[in-house]
Amino acid sequence: MDSVGAALAVPGKGLAGSVGRSSRRQITILEREAWTRCVASVGGNADPRGRRANVLVSGVSLAHMRGRVLRIGSVRIAVGGETTPCERMDEVLPGLRAAMKADWAGGVFGQILDEGTIAVGDEVAFE
Repeated sequence: MDSVGAALAVPGKGLAGSVGRSSRRQITILEREAWTRCVASVGGNADPRGRRANVLVSGVSLAHMRGRVLRIGSVRIAVGGETTPCERMDEVLPGLRAAMKADWAGGVFGQILDEGTIAVGDEVAFE
């Protein structure tokens, strides 16, 4: 996965230039603190890009936020649910998949409500 400084969020589609998703799973978001906690719990070191989420956020808990609206900069995202970690997580780090199954640590997926740019350093908060 390539890191970018900013990405255009398009309602009903996802992030411009990203792999096509379903209408329900337009964007995936990973919480940095959850990633760090899971990686540490299996005694390893791994880059969060290994998760292959679209956006990495910090300072906000994503656990159990289904139905809530998350704002990243000017873009609002309706959280649809938990993103379940797949077997590829164990390719990143053995035991990581099981660690990520606890308390929504695999992140969330959602639907983009507003067109706009999501950029590194944007404020992140629930409405």
